[in-house]
This record gives sequence, C-alpha cells and structure tokens, in this order.
Amino acid sequence: MLFNQGTIVNVGLSSFADTVAQSGGSVAQVEWTPPAAGDRDIGLALARLVNHPHIETANQKAFDLYLQSQPVLVGIGVAAEELPGMQDRMLLHAGPPITWENMCGPMQGAIIGAILYEGWAASPEEASLLARAGRIDFAPCHHHAAVGPMAGVISPSMPVWIVENANGGNRAYSNMNEGLGKVLRFGANGREVIDRLNWIADTLKPVLEAGLGKLGPVEMKPLIAQALHMGDECHNRNAAASALFFRRFVPAVLQADLPSDCLRESLNFLAGNDHFFLNLSMATCKAMLDAAHSVKGSSMVTAMARNGVRFGIRMSGTEDTWFEADALPVDGLYFPSYGPGDAARDLGDSAITETAGIGGFAMAAAPAIVQFVGGTPDDAIANTMSMTHVTFGRNNAFTLPPLNFGGTPAGIDARKVLDTNILPIINTGIAHKEAGVGQIGAGLTRAPLDCFAQAIKALAASVE
Repeated sequence: MLFNQGTIVNVGLSSFADTVAQSGGSVAQVEWTPPAAGDRDIGLALARLVNHPHIETANQKAFDLYLQSQPVLVGIGVAAEELPGMQDRMLLHAGPPITWENMCGPMQGAIIGAILYEGWAASPEEASLLARAGRIDFAPCHHHAAVGPMAGVISPSMPVWIVENANGGNRAYSNMNEGLGKVLRFGANGREVIDRLNWIADTLKPVLEAGLGKLGPVEMKPLIAQALHMGDECHNRNAAASALFFRRFVPAVLQADLPSDCLRESLNFLAGNDHFFLNLSMATCKAMLDAAHSVKGSSMVTAMARNGVRFGIRMSGTEDTWFEADALPVDGLYFPSYGPGDAARDLGDSAITETAGIGGFAMAAAPAIVQFVGGTPDDAIANTMSMTHVTFGRNNAFTLPPLNFGGTPAGIDARKVLDTNILPIINTGIAHKEAGVGQIGAGLTRAPLDCFAQAIKALAASVE
C-alpha cells in the first residue's frame, strides 16, 4: 500500500515502479504485502505472466469481446429444449460441481423441490432417496450456458429467459424469479412452492411470451445502464430495473389477446416483485462474459460462482476448468432473531454480476444498498474504486453518476488480484443454513485468494 501526499493507493509489485514514477519519486512511506500473500511458487508463476506479450494480447482480445457484446432478450423457452446438453433426469445447480452428500441445506432442499415439481417423486422422502441413490444427474448451471440465483436449481420443465449476444451469437439462460418468501432458491419445497412453479410455467410464461412477441427483442445494456443511473446495482437492488422492464412490457402485453384473469395475475406478480429483473441481469452478464471465454492465454475471469460449500472461478484462458476454495461467510446485516450462526456460506451464481462489472463493483451507483448490506454511502463508493485495481479497465456502457459518470470497473484480471491481494467484492443475500427457512439477511463477501492462485499457476504452466 503506497501513501503519497495523503492519498492511499493500493499497488502490487508490477505497478509499484509506475506509481513511483507518476508521483515524481516523492514516496513518503510504503507498506507492502508480497504478491500472492507471500506464496513463493505462486509469486514465481505470476511473474511469468506479468507483461508477457502473449498474455497481454489475449487479455486485450477477451476484454474487447466482453465490451463489444450486445446482450438482447430474445425470448423464453423450456430448459430441456433450450439449454445445450440439458438431459432428462438432470438438475442444474449454482456454483462449481458438487455431489448430493456435500450440498448445503438450501441446495438439497431446492433439489428435492425440483424433483417434486418434475413429478419424479411423490414425497420429499422419496425425492431425497432418488438424489442419494444417484438416480438424478447434477451439473452446474454454468456447464449449460445458464445461471441461477442462490441454490440456482433449474429442472428440465422450467421456463428460462433466453439472452443472446447479437455481436457473437452465444446465448445465456436463467430461470424465473419466484419473488420473496418461501421459494425454491432458498430450499423451500412445500406445496405453495410447487404450486407457484406450476403457475409460473402455466400462466406467467404464456403472458411473458405474448408480451415479448409484441415488444420484440429487448437490448439489455441500455436498460441496465438506465437502472444504474436510478440507484440500482443490478444484483441486490433491482427496483429500478424491474420497474423499467415493467414499463416497457405492459403496453406491449396489453396488445395481446390474453384471458383477463391470467393477465391480471401476471401483472400483479410482476408489479409486486422488485427482484424480478435479477435473473435477467444474471443472464445478461453471463452472455457478455461467455463472449470473452476461451481466449487462449487470457487471465480474464469469466465466472465466479458459489454452491454454499465451495467458491469457484473460471478464467478465459483455461477453458472450463474450475479453480475452487472453501466459500467464505457473508459479513452483513441480519433480519431480527437471526445471526451468523444461522447462515449458510456464500451461495449462488449471482456473482456473475460482479464478474461482469456491476453488482458489488457498481455499488457507487446504489448508495441505498448499504441499508441492506451494511456500511455507508462512502463505503459503497470505496468498494467500487477498490475494484479498479484488479480490473483491465472501465465499461463505459455502464456509467456511475457518483463517479462523474465514469464507467464501472470491469474485466477481473486474476494476475492483478494476486499482485495486489485485493479480493473481488460481492454483495449478496444470506440464506439460512437449513432448507426452506429462506433469506435471513444480506451483506458483503469476497472471492477467496486461493482460487486465483490456482488459476494463475495453471495459466503459467501453459505458457512457453
């Protein structure tokens, strides 16, 4: 950490000389932490990649592909028909791969609920036996171009959003947001949960399809950009984005010939769900980042995801390999009667928003979020600014009013994370560790350093 004329600047080894030069050599005091938290082997691997011509070229390509992506909402489909590689008796989940016996409580509860929803079992006990006996295939959502919040469970019959990158053709998917209360994503699996999932498929989906049919493709970047100007960060705060989508959707759907009761129920549901846009935000970010994935030699992080037990990242230059560490607890504000002892560890695919440069990386745009996750408005700005030290640059499609409309920091460079020891920040909901209790708070957490250490070690081994 470099102190210069009263300003604190976080720097790593590779940027130290440049910072000294820019200061005119007037460095008063240096507090320095070795890269990679002092791990010699990882530090040597990092040194191989700093200023490496092939790595720099690959990173510029990956970052440009991300910036140039044009995510467009093109429709709604059924998971089994749309998701690549989705098979019968397969359930997708959030985070890196995990087996049934190792899943956290909320994820096991959501798996049971999805089995009941699909009709593969008649009771929770029977569903649990199926899962335990290996009769169900489990796979991460990310393996099938999808993302899901919290437990993230997507089953074959579920409706999914379809977001396409118009500038590259890749598609990304997410399930529908169920609202608050007893919901599948927190592990609830009672009758009301199954009934709501059936209602979403049987009533809401046709209404959404009819409205989108009249509305046509929806460009997602401008909508998110406007929401950021209205106080959202599009992870834990989606009130403006949900309202903007609703405002565009309603006039279109009113042109469709729909039963009045179905239309009324659906619009009331949308109007009462400030988190409805979250799943759209996630699919949008997934489409943008998948455009930058699989660039040989790139150290750009293209996914961060958590399953309540393990935290995993994927990096553009290492294809679909996961680099994992134990998921960390979430430091935040709890609802009355709950505390840290009740909480599951970090959970969900929704960190795809931070990976794409919004969410926690855009907290400066959403000062009111601190009332939900803790801290002050100044902390929100500081969290955004700290991420400029671990990213390739700014995304000027997503500008932040409190930062003089500067772009949000974007393009996580695994090298910079290790070089500075600054961990990517994530703001997130907190799930109860037991299935079905639901959300018990919200707060901030970080990506574990060891994920980036493993990724850099693997990338260095591939460089000649």
